[in-house]
Amino acid sequence: MARIQHIVTLHNDEWTLVVNGKHSAPYATQKEAIRAAVDAAHADGKAGHDAQVLVQRENHQFRMEWTYGHDPYPPAG
Repeated sequence: MARIQHIVTLHNDEWTLVVNGKHSAPYATQKEAIRAAVDAAHADGKAGHDAQVLVQRENHQFRMEWTYGHDPYPPAG
């Protein structure tokens, strides 16, 4: 089974989530977008899918933010 990746990215100067190539509605801050991504990934995990959250950095590299089954939910902070 493929892992579902919830990617937080800055798109057209707005924070959005990208899942399966589709952008979400914008979020006011990166923190809000990350929280929404973790919530969605957690729901995917509860439904039996392997899910994680990645955040795109300014250099277009990705950093791992949260993985279902490995990181606490809800995350601290």
